[in-house]
Amino acid sequence: MSKTMTHRHLCWDSAANMMPVAAATEPCPQGVLVPNTQENHDQIAVVYDKGNPPPEITIKEISGTVHTVLADGVAVAVVARATGPAPRVDEVLLVERSL
Repeated sequence: MSKTMTHRHLCWDSAANMMPVAAATEPCPQGVLVPNTQENHDQIAVVYDKGNPPPEITIKEISGTVHTVLADGVAVAVVARATGPAPRVDEVLLVERSL
């Protein structure tokens, strides 16, 4: 995703796997799927705790169509696709979570 692209079509209120309040004690970073029905292209977000540095995002190919998204070396998402390009590091949204 380009730096100039806005995120106005992302449905943050419908984000899957958003952490409940009870999960605030879980270690971060954590992966979240953010549906984007406007463009038929869901987004991966990585949530990290406020005050911590943003995690380093890397993507590891498992097979030709399956990739793992890692935050500071910890898997936070697995992406399996039938067609289309592999996910890119610059497409992963970083979200700072207030505690």
